Amino acid sequence: MPWPASCPCWKDDDRVPDWIAGGATDMRRGMNTLALTVQQGLGRDPHAGEIFCFRGRKGDLVKLLWHDGVGVSLYPKRLEAGKFIWPSRGAGDALKYKKTNV
Repeated sequence: MPWPASCPCWKDDDRVPDWIAGGATDMRRGMNTLALTVQQGLGRDPHAGEIFCFRGRKGDLVKLLWHDGVGVSLYPKRLEAGKFIWPSRGAGDALKYKKTNV
């Protein structure tokens, strides 16, 4: 299943910062707990319109957290085969990236 058309990952806008959360994230977490992780663990504002990407321990699932100015959206994506390539960073670290690097 492809990403929804409203998903922020398809927006080609470099004004919106994108962040990759380092380490493995417990994928049982929902949008409220991930927003708390952004605020307390990464030191960012989860309601500022930035996109935050989290990857599970097995590497086959990612979740994108994004606040569009009206509400928070959570977009999960699971791979049938293979794993998402992830930068090696410690838990609590965040890596800012540009779509041209992905």
